[in-house]
Amino acid sequence: MKLVVLGATGGTGMELVRESLKRGHSVIAFVRNAARLHEFQGRIRVAEGDLLDRGALAKVLEKNDAVLSGFGPRVPVAKSDVHLLEQFAAALTGAMQDARVRRLVIISTAFLFKDSIVPPTYLLGKLLFPSVVTDSAALEKTVQESAVEWTIVRPPQLTDGPMTGSYRERIGHLPRLGFKISRSDVAHYFVKAIEKGDVMRKIVGISK
Repeated sequence: MKLVVLGATGGTGMELVRESLKRGHSVIAFVRNAARLHEFQGRIRVAEGDLLDRGALAKVLEKNDAVLSGFGPRVPVAKSDVHLLEQFAAALTGAMQDARVRRLVIISTAFLFKDSIVPPTYLLGKLLFPSVVTDSAALEKTVQESAVEWTIVRPPQLTDGPMTGSYRERIGHLPRLGFKISRSDVAHYFVKAIEKGDVMRKIVGISK
């Protein structure tokens, strides 16, 4: 498949690129600065631009099959970025409509699972990262109200551990005792979700 990876210079985004290539897909990475992607030179196409620019996004998305987005907030969140995820979601879903690309797998946060008791994700999120909770909820609302065929993935704490492929997944809920998951396992799930296509318009909790 022809995949566009967003947020490709971040920890999760780079794992998305690695896993996509490993599984035999072609990759375009749309980033603000391509310098961190030197290890993929000659193996992917890189386009530079602003993720909030709907027109630029649409041009990159044209004639591709799906979008994998690992784009997330930088903590602590600057005052100028409190609506960053919502703005990104609006630009992305609009660009996908313009480019006629329908399939999207996008990262969110386990902080939005209000029914999770152990760990108490929503409570922790509201106490420690309230702006992330609010902006992530706005991102999800924008994606869900769009015409794209979305899958929203809500992982708990991300680690730099190896890919195991033995993580747990649960539709609409965080797996019990879901405290952590490696970025590489998140990437594995993203590409699997694209390939299988059985979790469209679903929110999925994944954890170790």
